Amino acid sequence: MFTLLLIEDDETLFKEIKDRLTGWSYDVYGITDFSRVLQEFTAIKPDLVIIDIQLPKFDGFHWCRMIRSHSNVPIIFLSSRDHPTDMVMSMQLGADDFIQKPFHFDVLIAKIQAILRRVYNYNTEPISLKTWRRATIDFEKNLVTNEGGTIELTKNEFFILKQLIEHKNKIVSREELIKSLWDDERFISDNTLTVNLNRLRKKLDEIGLGRFIETKVGQGYIATEEEEGYD
Repeated sequence: MFTLLLIEDDETLFKEIKDRLTGWSYDVYGITDFSRVLQEFTAIKPDLVIIDIQLPKFDGFHWCRMIRSHSNVPIIFLSSRDHPTDMVMSMQLGADDFIQKPFHFDVLIAKIQAILRRVYNYNTEPISLKTWRRATIDFEKNLVTNEGGTIELTKNEFFILKQLIEHKNKIVSREELIKSLWDDERFISDNTLTVNLNRLRKKLDEIGLGRFIETKVGQGYIATEEEEGYD
């Protein structure tokens, strides 16, 4: 059974969501002290976090940042705020998805199932170190190491990188990435993919791999092979 942490201060909505998720065999916890969200997160050790933006004490962006500094656990924002910058900010902070209230419960379930299936299928695989160009890629720890250092990627960033490398020297369209990443392209925006790709490229640039991913205008993206290849 997967454990979910629902960080929502509206007690009525919290109870409704918890009841529905419990019916899907998820173990759902809430927050008892909104000034100690990180401590409660650490104690609960959830498999996935669902968080609102507007919260007592500090907003959801603050807690997302704090959680990301300690963990790569999947995070879904669930908020009534509808400004595009809220979604962009969420993705930049490392969230895996953003759902606007009011929402259809089937959409929430579909997103939770897709993320859990994607993330924890990887965690059951044996340790696997691969090389690509001059970089070493750890498929268990989501780490990329190059002579310029080591970076840790979020689940979405790593999945995008993995898809591009597995299709080395071949162009992967945005539509293919969206469908592979979220299982159902109806539930994700094109803008979210852009944010994740830009963040991935920025991290790769930090360790000297700024040209790791090439854009083919009007077609998609490609990870090209150099001398060392991908074993």
